[in-house]
Amino acid sequence: ITHNPEMKRVIRKAEKIAVRDVSALIMGESGTGKELFAKAIHNASQRQGKPFIIVNCGAIPKDLIDSELFGHVKGAFTGANSSKVGYFEAADGGTLFLDEFGELPLDAQVRLLRVLQSGEMSRVGDSTTKYVDVRIIAATNRNLLAEITQGNFREDLFYRVAIGIISLPPLRDRVGDLSLLADFLIKKINQDAANQPGYI
Repeated sequence: ITHNPEMKRVIRKAEKIAVRDVSALIMGESGTGKELFAKAIHNASQRQGKPFIIVNCGAIPKDLIDSELFGHVKGAFTGANSSKVGYFEAADGGTLFLDEFGELPLDAQVRLLRVLQSGEMSRVGDSTTKYVDVRIIAATNRNLLAEITQGNFREDLFYRVAIGIISLPPLRDRVGDLSLLADFLIKKINQDAANQPGYI
């Protein structure tokens, strides 16, 4: 929902990225609509109708990252009472949206890069490998180039994911869009209220 020329340019770029089954990096401040764009890219791609899995990388405890991303087999570690499918397997054939991508610790970045390079992964505690066909869309509010310079983010992983780059402008820079969005939200709130039982 926009009248802003810069935002319209960003949307056109996202449309081009969507049809070229490549990894993408969406950058922007919190609240700029990174997840919304990721869903739109998935829905406009050849992978529409396939899984769209959202992962908040910043919310996963460091010692569980491998298990969450790649799954584990029963008995792989204390508390692994049953086998578990990871996010990569769950997203096979579809899209994996890695939100807060810049929060991944360096050791996890190494293992992620290996999977992105080969398409092969192993569950924690399993010696066999499995091929997964997953499109990666990552999002961050961090300046990853600065993080690379400071040694906090791997340059090779950045370039593996940042094939299509989308930079979302904050709402304060989208001249004319604030009132447009406010009108849309008020209309939606009224429609939702009208559908509630007992509405007068």
